[in-house]
Amino acid sequence: MERGIRSVLLEWDPIGAETPDDEYDCLIWPVVRRLESGADAPELAAWLREEMAAHFGLDSPPGTEEAAERLRAAWVSAQR
Repeated sequence: MERGIRSVLLEWDPIGAETPDDEYDCLIWPVVRRLESGADAPELAAWLREEMAAHFGLDSPPGTEEAAERLRAAWVSAQR
């Protein structure tokens, strides 16, 4: 599960630079907690936008909605 979430975050790569493999690890467990609580993709995308702005200084990173959908899909897949 953690690996799948990390993979999606690294592929999304909102910073867009050659980021280290652990760059987005601070997001993994907060994402998991939201998904465990039943967050849907739009709710997750809203949280990701807020977190990217607050923690990384990025306003409206491109592909946020798609990343949220892929995170949700990775979560569902890991639950099977």
